[in-house]
Amino acid sequence: MAVSRPGTTPSLLFATENGTIIEYDGLYMAGNAAGHFNAPQPDDLIELPPGSELFALPGRLPVGIEPESGEPALLATDPFASGRPVQAVAAFMAPAHTAIYTAAFQKAADPVPVLPLFAYTAVGWSKGRFWATAFRSDPDIRQDADQFDQRLIDRRTRKKLQHHPANRLVQHLGRCCLTYGCPAARNYFLGRWEAPLPCSPTCNAACAGCISLQTSGCCPSTQDRITFTPSAAEIAEVAVNHLLSAPDPIVSFGQGCEGEPLLQAGIMEKSIRLIRSRTRRGTINLNTNGSLPDAVDRLARAGLDSIRISLNSAQQERHHRYYQPRGFSLADVRRSIAVMKHHNRHVSLNYFILPGFTDDPAEYAAFSELVASCHPDLIQLRNLNMDPEHYLQVIGHVATGSPLGIRTWLATLRNTFPALRFGYYNPALHS
Repeated sequence: MAVSRPGTTPSLLFATENGTIIEYDGLYMAGNAAGHFNAPQPDDLIELPPGSELFALPGRLPVGIEPESGEPALLATDPFASGRPVQAVAAFMAPAHTAIYTAAFQKAADPVPVLPLFAYTAVGWSKGRFWATAFRSDPDIRQDADQFDQRLIDRRTRKKLQHHPANRLVQHLGRCCLTYGCPAARNYFLGRWEAPLPCSPTCNAACAGCISLQTSGCCPSTQDRITFTPSAAEIAEVAVNHLLSAPDPIVSFGQGCEGEPLLQAGIMEKSIRLIRSRTRRGTINLNTNGSLPDAVDRLARAGLDSIRISLNSAQQERHHRYYQPRGFSLADVRRSIAVMKHHNRHVSLNYFILPGFTDDPAEYAAFSELVASCHPDLIQLRNLNMDPEHYLQVIGHVATGSPLGIRTWLATLRNTFPALRFGYYNPALHS
């Protein structure tokens, strides 16, 4: 499919106090890479995909690019209403799209509220359209906006909830679907593709960007964490029915509405054995922080097909600062990868992308070493859902050189590791 480009650099967008978004053609849009402000190149831009959202960023002034000098410039007040305050604007990209730059802004004053747990991609306006600095990182349509008919979702969800009144996991997924609009839960109730199997109310990390549990005084979590551990029978009931009937079926432990599933390795092991006693069809996957390699070994022996390990950084200190782990380290994560490779199973790395840090020379070198040593099969290019400035403070980021640029970073990885695949979703390994 041909990718539409704007032809010229889009104009800056800003928001008024009440959130009205306005174009200002006196400045071009800018992209941010950990404090490096740049004018996006044509290949950096795509039309804002359906299902994306626009956010006004409170307490943050927009930064644009001067058309004549090409230098960054701050927009301090509304150019159309003298003295009226303005806010920066960002895009939260639809799934399967990865950011090249984050939104360019400068804090109006300190302190300002920490931004909610979303990703903040640079966005501008040209030729009657919004343009974002991003690229489509996976052609899979499983979470595209046009794949969801809300009336059909409501009808099928309520029907399945009525058919499984005693299965607590089905009831929990119904809330994820109808209250939070979780795409994985929606697809489960629509009977297709990847279905979620959350199972752990507890965690062994206190991730700075955890979307299901945040400390008081920080940004709020975006959804509630599961409050119970489902039984093996409840899990198998959800999984078996899905694996037997869905196209390209996947069932995945480890969801945004839970803690760390490896803490429930006993239940998962029983579930996997029970599932595989009833069907060999489809893929059983685990999304995890990779903290407990011995538990991973148990699950691989039980029949786990694939693992997706989330990773913010391949550098030990940066990993530790983000995950705030209790009882594990990046070395344990690497051991979990090795365990799955020993069993000849599929390994994905759910690598959190933040322009300016991900493509920092030191992080690139560390990540390249990890890929060369651990041999993952797939890198999932997921945008970091966190206030970018807060994240850089949390991990203690100090630039080791100019960012490579996300497109250059990706092209270099592809050239260096030609067998390594890139995408956004967990792949279906078995039909």
